[in-house]
Amino acid sequence: MDPGLIIFIALSAFIAYRLYSVLGTRTGEERHRDVEGLQRARTREPAEEAAAAAPAEPEPQRPLPPVSEAAEPLRAADPAFDERAFIDGAKAAYEMIVEAFASGDLKSVRRYIAAPVYDAFKAAVGARDGAGRRMDLKFVGVEKARILSSRVAGGEATASVEFLSNQVRVTYDQHGAVVEGDPNRIDLVKDLWTFSRPLSSNDPNWTLVATGA
Repeated sequence: MDPGLIIFIALSAFIAYRLYSVLGTRTGEERHRDVEGLQRARTREPAEEAAAAAPAEPEPQRPLPPVSEAAEPLRAADPAFDERAFIDGAKAAYEMIVEAFASGDLKSVRRYIAAPVYDAFKAAVGARDGAGRRMDLKFVGVEKARILSSRVAGGEATASVEFLSNQVRVTYDQHGAVVEGDPNRIDLVKDLWTFSRPLSSNDPNWTLVATGA
């Protein structure tokens, strides 16, 4: 046999032995493996994953607070009618529409206003612009809002809401002179607005269908 081949075989056997010795040697850092504990952990893991994947049970719905006498027709037609939420939405719509009318930006609130009311607002803005006048409005806030009356007829719910709000309203002419109002005075403004909404509609928004002072 070739002496070089003998040396190569011997060297390979030595390297294999050293590698086996290193992999099989305890370092003293090994920890006793709790086989039963691992089995218990494996048993818990699927159960925990199943519990995490299971949908949470829905919380029982709290009964809605009673409504005012004026809103009873709305609750009778829709047991889910929430008068407080309705008033909050009406106040937000009132402020938004009043500010849009003052600035002349009626397009931003078009979807919340019935066509006849929108046309009346648009005509008033056009007349104001045609006279060269500009309205400046600072909305301080709604002091009070309440449902005065409501009714349900033909699948349509209607609610008339009285607003008392604090506003600073001033109208200027084309030269910047004040023609109406006082920039240093807060006026208490009373409005009566009527909102309507089809009971079968999926849209929760109410539409402004009439205004009055």
